[in-house]
Amino acid sequence: MDFFADERANELRNLFFESAQELLQALNEEGLLLEKNPSDPEIVRNVRRTVHTLKGDSAACGYRELSELSHALEDVLTPEMAKRSGAGLAELVLSAADIFDAMLSAYRNNLQPPAGDSLREMIQRVISPEATTASAELAPKFDWTEYEQLLISQSAVRGQHVYNVALALDSQNPMRAAAVQLVRNVMQEVGTILVMRPDDNRANVETIEAAICSHHQRDWIEKKCKIPAVVTSIKVFEADTVPSPAETAHAAPQNTISNAPVVEFDSDTDVLGILSDETIPHIPTKSPGAKTFGALSAATENILRVDAERIDNVLDLVGELIIGKSMLLQTLSEFSRRFPKDPLRSRFVDAMAFQQQVLNKLQRSVMKIRMVPVEQLFRRFPRVVRDVAKVQGKDVKLVLEGESTDLDKSIIDALAEPMTHLVRNAVDHGIESSGERLAKGKAAQGIIKLNAFHQGNQVVIEISDDGRGIDAQKVVQKAITTGVITAEDAARLSDSEKLNLIFHAGLSTADIVTEVSGRGVGMDIVKACMERLKGTVSIETEPGAGTTFRLKLPLTLAIIKALLFREGERLYAIPLTSVLEITRVQESEIHVVDQHEVIKLRDEVLTLVRLRSIGTARSDNKSGKSFIVVISLGERKFGLIVDKLVGEEELVIKALDDGYVESELVSGASILGDGTVVLILNLTAVVERLGRTTSGGRKQVGASA
Repeated sequence: MDFFADERANELRNLFFESAQELLQALNEEGLLLEKNPSDPEIVRNVRRTVHTLKGDSAACGYRELSELSHALEDVLTPEMAKRSGAGLAELVLSAADIFDAMLSAYRNNLQPPAGDSLREMIQRVISPEATTASAELAPKFDWTEYEQLLISQSAVRGQHVYNVALALDSQNPMRAAAVQLVRNVMQEVGTILVMRPDDNRANVETIEAAICSHHQRDWIEKKCKIPAVVTSIKVFEADTVPSPAETAHAAPQNTISNAPVVEFDSDTDVLGILSDETIPHIPTKSPGAKTFGALSAATENILRVDAERIDNVLDLVGELIIGKSMLLQTLSEFSRRFPKDPLRSRFVDAMAFQQQVLNKLQRSVMKIRMVPVEQLFRRFPRVVRDVAKVQGKDVKLVLEGESTDLDKSIIDALAEPMTHLVRNAVDHGIESSGERLAKGKAAQGIIKLNAFHQGNQVVIEISDDGRGIDAQKVVQKAITTGVITAEDAARLSDSEKLNLIFHAGLSTADIVTEVSGRGVGMDIVKACMERLKGTVSIETEPGAGTTFRLKLPLTLAIIKALLFREGERLYAIPLTSVLEITRVQESEIHVVDQHEVIKLRDEVLTLVRLRSIGTARSDNKSGKSFIVVISLGERKFGLIVDKLVGEEELVIKALDDGYVESELVSGASILGDGTVVLILNLTAVVERLGRTTSGGRKQVGASA
């Protein structure tokens, strides 16, 4: 009988993986705390509780490998062991978090999980440091004779598991001959001994090599042969033979919950901590699955876990309601024009005002459900900084601020990779070594700060360091050397445009390529991600003082407030958050400087961008005046020339299939109340392409801003 009913299996599986990821994050954080305070007993107890919960949850779901490995780790998590091993226990905990993460990934994809041999060896080294030398020296040869190899092959052809086993005996054991005989006896219990060297009980033997035929799995053989006070280390390998179909079928992994057998629990197992913080009483081994799950389900939480797709469906329906609201407003406007004195008009207006108020509250409520604190993104970076700093031999401190700032869950998920690149670069390229910092009069410890805050309808995330800064001239020289730009083009670049060259693929200012960075394949990912999220990235740097990368993102990607305008016969929209101001100028006020159209706006020279370059029909502007929409992209400003302003509108963004719009200049579309389709411009792409177009239609790199 299955431990869980089939209809409950997927739900439980998803709950397990979600909870397990939180436990792994807690394990990383506690491991970092343990590294700083290795003798703190309370931290050790917290780590033990986390591992204990993971052990119980994985056992309840039938993931025995993870449960047994967690149990082995739990045994060494004691205050006494922490005092004895010092920082070694913290290193063990962090390594365990990595291995557990790899195993969970395999379980999630129904794959064979990686073996935990390396973690077991680390656990053994923590338990018995004196056995480390013997373990390191165990290098088996398995130099079998031709007859012995034939014997092994014949056993494998018959569908049997054949293993090569190497054991190192305890050098402190005074009864070595008896130890060899004891090992032989245990191996005979494990399976059939095909070959064993030495084949007698010589007293001076230090290692034993054998080939055995057994129906047991490798992990079980390792545990069985690990005789306390006799065997200090053991290595088990599958024999170098061709397995038969029967063996392959026998070794097929079974990781799905629906096929999991009845689970046997330790007396101290916390069954499914994912469903309750309280310890559930022991469940008998043979209890029916339905009753077992009913007992687990009895423990409820105030927090309701909902699949993100369900929330997205609700948000889509809210978007359709907003389109319906626009249709009603259009109809009401037409009714008011036809019947301005009709008494029903005021009642319609009141009803629409009430409906709009309720709809706005509904929209905000659904958006809040999708919002999560940016802490969920930030909390993964202390481990990243620690690992990279350790590889680089640097002393780096990470400071987190604004962790309670809310952001759309989909945006947070998408930001994980680009922010990882920025943080790793800050440690590798930005922060100097302790000696170099002291020579410059700085503190030996470098500081990296992550900060998040709201700015209007946007969220700003800053990644700052107090390192060496970015040399803009070095970036330009590297860009010229790699052929990204020419020397003539480089001379016309502004300071911000020089720094933005680092976002080109393959461009890196690192003198040495390391395993951390230096290949120029990270910053282009950052820029591509920000464009996809309709955000911007800007750089502030001061040589010798540090660098700040500033990411500006919309609160959500689903609904935006937009400015609508016409250029020729087409209707366009741009996010209102990018609009700084709107002005109107005569055509005679537009000048050409360095083959670019510009105007003087107060004390600033503003580069202009015309949408007619993408094929918009030229309008008849009889008044001779043009509207200039001043837009902001990061630290840069541009003026967008438009023919006619339509107004502000709340738009529900609809993704476009690539077959409909083959242009990167358009990021989406929306439908107005009267059924008109409006294209939403990708301002970053518009400025990148059209901002470099000269007044004569020729391409030129760089524009004055």
